[in-house]
Amino acid sequence: MNQLTLDKANQIIAAALAHSKTAGYLPMGVVVVDAAGQTKAYAREDGATALRFDIALGKAAAAVGMGCSSRVLAERTQTVPVFLASIASASSQHFIAQTGAVLIKDADGAVLGAVGASGGTGDEDEAICMAGVVAGGFTHA
Repeated sequence: MNQLTLDKANQIIAAALAHSKTAGYLPMGVVVVDAAGQTKAYAREDGATALRFDIALGKAAAAVGMGCSSRVLAERTQTVPVFLASIASASSQHFIAQTGAVLIKDADGAVLGAVGASGGTGDEDEAICMAGVVAGGFTHA
């Protein structure tokens, strides 16, 4: 099993930010959380607004807490908005059901954590997360 080490978390973040820069996105914040939703590593680019950490963390913690990408959670808000709002309210962790976070999985499919981003559109945030996970040698969901 591949471990989500601090070095790997930083590698994911660096690759995500490199992808963002190459694509010409606005300044981003990216956070990697472990399987318990605890922050492993975080970076906020120069020029990124102050709430980028909170938003990225909320997306990543929601993804790992519910076992699916935040895109799936965003889609579920269309059918069960009260349920997800209740989770957000009751959770001791940040919880944002908005596109921009993916699970980090090892080769066997075990969830090791999640990566979330904030600064662009949900699709842009998700794209840099996916690029980071792949560059870190993991798979995403």
